[in-house]
Amino acid sequence: MTEKEQLKNKLGELIDPSNEKTLAENDAIRHLAIDGKTVTVLIGIADEHNDEAKKTLRRNLAKTIKRDLGYEGLKLDFEPLKKKDSILQKKNIHYIGVASGKGGVGKSTVAANLALALKRLGKKVGIIDADIYGSNMPIIMDMEIRPPKANEKEKIIPFNKHGIELISTEFFMEEGKPLMWRGPMLSKMLEHFFYDVDWDEETEYVIIDLPPGTGDVAIDIQRFIPECRMLIVTTPHPSASRVAVKAGFAARQLKHSILGVIENMSYLKQGDEVLRIFGEGGGKEVADKLDTALVQQIPIGQPESGHHSLFGVKEELGVLYLGLANKLIKTVEKDSTQ
Repeated sequence: MTEKEQLKNKLGELIDPSNEKTLAENDAIRHLAIDGKTVTVLIGIADEHNDEAKKTLRRNLAKTIKRDLGYEGLKLDFEPLKKKDSILQKKNIHYIGVASGKGGVGKSTVAANLALALKRLGKKVGIIDADIYGSNMPIIMDMEIRPPKANEKEKIIPFNKHGIELISTEFFMEEGKPLMWRGPMLSKMLEHFFYDVDWDEETEYVIIDLPPGTGDVAIDIQRFIPECRMLIVTTPHPSASRVAVKAGFAARQLKHSILGVIENMSYLKQGDEVLRIFGEGGGKEVADKLDTALVQQIPIGQPESGHHSLFGVKEELGVLYLGLANKLIKTVEKDSTQ
């Protein structure tokens, strides 16, 4: 058990003064991190407390963290519950997370083309660009980078491109500035995406472009969407496939179901010749180790339209994405009726 897990278990035993249940029973610990440099514990607690309960809980947390466990500092945030009128309250929405073990495998391109294929098949689709440090979905979708507006309900209006609603960290950042946030701030940005965006009432599918690896964002997604279904993207190369397996096992550990594995950049066609630039077999290896299906192999290709990332409905790769979307619709909607 890691230090963080041990700490969470210990703090979970504390009594919540608002209802006399433990923090663990209330699932009140929304975020927990340890700053190794300052030996400070950063914790976010779901806020259903009056001022007196907050004071008591803060005092008890400080006592346990600093006196009993020896940490030097505590940074505590009470995170308001804002699920009312959020997309998470809407029924019959299918969440598909697109994950990878490492960057550079074309995960975001896969997510964008999958969303476009679902739209072409008549589905109402939204995209959450949760790859917070490396958000590039607006670039893939050819969108102007500008701050979003709010409506009369003080909700964020998502951008719309190709009939797909989209929200991304990129719209909230100054151009060219790197994002240097710790876990609690990342969690707050995700809260905005799920709680504060005025998504279309008819939304059926939400594609979530996750960061590569198994960090805070991937873990926080489970808090918002326990029932998220995952697609694992890899290339045939061992350096990608070996870490993709870890991403898959992490998804399983977080109780997500895995829809399958996509092997991107599988091969390159040059006339009648097929070149395996990144080797072969990586996708099947990942699928076998995760006991799931290799649902699609996508070759290297350049859109005929001249676009850098999105494929037309009649292009070879566009047809492959339509096939992938069809498979997922059948699987996801069949599962929902059972």
